Amino acid sequence: MREIVLDTETTGLDPLRGDRLVEIGCVEIFNRMPTGQTFHRYINPERDMPAEAFAVHGLSSEFLATKPLFHEVVDEFLEFIGDAPLVIHNASFDISFINAELDRIKRAAIPRERLVDTLLLARRKHPGVSNRLDDLCSRYAIDNSHRTKHGALLDSELLAEVYVDLIGARQSQLILASDAEEIRVGASGDAPRRQRPAPLAPRVSEAEREAHRAFIATMGEKAIWNEYLAQPAASPT
Repeated sequence: MREIVLDTETTGLDPLRGDRLVEIGCVEIFNRMPTGQTFHRYINPERDMPAEAFAVHGLSSEFLATKPLFHEVVDEFLEFIGDAPLVIHNASFDISFINAELDRIKRAAIPRERLVDTLLLARRKHPGVSNRLDDLCSRYAIDNSHRTKHGALLDSELLAEVYVDLIGARQSQLILASDAEEIRVGASGDAPRRQRPAPLAPRVSEAEREAHRAFIATMGEKAIWNEYLAQPAASPT
């Protein structure tokens, strides 16, 4: 299932009093795992930046003055989120700003039925304690040391990790991985089950293997593919 983890930054707390959207960050997850696909845009709010808001996210009027207007990024934004559920911390806040911007340019609002509010989920799971994003990162041992100010994309990335823990998906993934390893190796830790009586003949030529190794070499020593690179077969004696 595809879901979009979303966060925004704004000029204030109330779009009905003239506060505007200044940043949108989105992270795509599929079956509770980040895919690496993101959407991130700064937006010119066409107004000043109050000191209180600047202290939160550090986005100045001068910086935002050169950024696109909302109507210039809206199609790209809507295409990215598609019809996926939107996972948002304190969803009513962010969606009120997004829908106010959509209404301003005569576009359809995003229905609240699409929202998954992680703040409500956290309050049900951890009642009686603070459930800010920083609190949840600390509770689930997620490193947020680089979060010196609020940022829509960074907060979306952190929230994606929190969400997986909050709904218990990470534990389920570990159990599934453990089960898969047990099936592969066997409960006793001996040889794998259901081995082929004779290995299949290789379908990749040595020339193709060498070409692949040469390509991996261009990625540098830290490329993850180096961990899976097949070793050349030993010469017969």
